[in-house]
Amino acid sequence: MFVLELSYTAPLDAVDAVIPAHVAWLDEQYEKGFFLASGRKTPRDGGVILAVAENRARIEEVASGDPFIAAGVCEYRITEFVANKTAPELAQHRQTLS
Repeated sequence: MFVLELSYTAPLDAVDAVIPAHVAWLDEQYEKGFFLASGRKTPRDGGVILAVAENRARIEEVASGDPFIAAGVCEYRITEFVANKTAPELAQHRQTLS
């Protein structure tokens, strides 16, 4: 499982201009099963996405398609972790420690 932390690198008006494309991209990733949860950080200086993929290379590829990246308004920090305990609703994403 992955935590994707977005940090804005541009003023909010530049970020807001790309929000519609970013939201459409988010919707696509939810439909494909990559994203489990997402939202803005407080204070509003970026966002967080909880994601799943077969490996880090795949999640990096997914993140690189974010319109925020193409517009140059954010940077990603990707943290991989082993989700060995989850809420019942996320049981299908539980992982075992090796």
